[in-house]
Amino acid sequence: MEKKRNFRVPHPYLIIFAIILVSAVLTWVLPAGTFERQMSDELGRELVVPGSYQSIERSPVGPWMLLQCIYQGFVNSADISFFLLFACGYVGILMKSGTLDALVGAILRKMKDKDYLLIPIFMMLFGIAGTTFGMNEESWGFIPIFVAIALSLGYDRIVGAGIVVVGTTTGCAGAILNPFNVGIASDIAGVPMITPQLTVFRIITFLVFMTCSIVYMMRYAAKIKKNPEKSILYGVKEEGGGKSRAEMLEMPFSGRQKITLALFIALIVCLAVGVTEFGFYLNELAALFLGFMIITGIVNQLNVTGLAEAFIESSKNMIFAVLMIGFARSIEVVLTHGNIIDTVVLALSELVQNLPPELSAFGMLVVQNLVNMFIPSGTGQAVVMMPIMAPVADLVGLSRYVAIMAFQFGDAFSNIFWPTACAITCAAMGIGMNYWLKFVTKLFGIMFILQTVMLTIAVAIGI
Repeated sequence: MEKKRNFRVPHPYLIIFAIILVSAVLTWVLPAGTFERQMSDELGRELVVPGSYQSIERSPVGPWMLLQCIYQGFVNSADISFFLLFACGYVGILMKSGTLDALVGAILRKMKDKDYLLIPIFMMLFGIAGTTFGMNEESWGFIPIFVAIALSLGYDRIVGAGIVVVGTTTGCAGAILNPFNVGIASDIAGVPMITPQLTVFRIITFLVFMTCSIVYMMRYAAKIKKNPEKSILYGVKEEGGGKSRAEMLEMPFSGRQKITLALFIALIVCLAVGVTEFGFYLNELAALFLGFMIITGIVNQLNVTGLAEAFIESSKNMIFAVLMIGFARSIEVVLTHGNIIDTVVLALSELVQNLPPELSAFGMLVVQNLVNMFIPSGTGQAVVMMPIMAPVADLVGLSRYVAIMAFQFGDAFSNIFWPTACAITCAAMGIGMNYWLKFVTKLFGIMFILQTVMLTIAVAIGI
């Protein structure tokens, strides 16, 4: 009897390259077109002019242009790539110092057999950062840290990365004060960002979303802790893994490590203050990580050679991520060169406009989720979609706040699902998209249902 052949999962690079090819094919199939854009004095950004869409000459992406678009994708992703290199350089020094192992050991001695509580505690902290000052890309530098902690506690990479990624994206989806999605969308829609009723509703939404994500993560973590074979990554070769739980329990917490921990906390404070008060983004954040890497190295008595070697070693571990990010950004370059993004936006906005009023809010949520596949950037999506969706909301009899909620729900949480967005975080996690999607697809579906419920309630109570 012939043995059944095991299915072999395609390499992540092959998956992302297939998406690039599909994007190129779409530039030959979909009509090209563009909206006019005007500079907003208040926002300092170019906004789409509703009703200005016009067809333009096709510019399909052929084989030669496709190769150029891939290169351009790598060029365009340089800011994210080097940010991750600097962030992971700092992480390398931090892990080399043993500070996190000693800290986790100290926490475990206090918690004893309740180390699972680290999951909700840190997820909520990342969620609060996402819902208030809009932490998103800034959190990517912390993914390797929590991956190492999770592996040491007997979990897998998905748990460690999920604490950071699911925590921040859930916080952004249930944003209360996030200036990058709720703030910009409110300005474009011409409505106040904060009202008493709206704030209460957003707080409730945030708590509902976070509870769902935390419970989902803790159930998975408990399952694989009980039986490691239940891990989605079971059988995947794991490089390193840090110290064991028993080893961390025995580790002393030295004075030098306490200083290093204080520097780590100072870094987090600088990130939060820099983003909220001074508008820091990848350039400034990378500089922070680089500066703290040098200072942390000096505190731990590393000379110039030691610093350089630690930075090189951490950079080697990020090559997979850097290449994946470049390929992922190439998708956007292909679609932009083919001038079909605005065509997709127009078709989807017309779909909402033609729906029955009772289905319009649901239609907006679907549309925003789909658009996020083509425009992963939250601010980029806001300046394209909100000038269109705000008038559409008026037309179908919905509050503009409902349109903003549909935008923030669809923009934020689908970033953990669409390959154009999650390819970057999967690269930072060090796992293939196929494994991550196997874990997160069910959560994405549950969250979509919750988002629909919250939008329905918002319409019913007159938000």
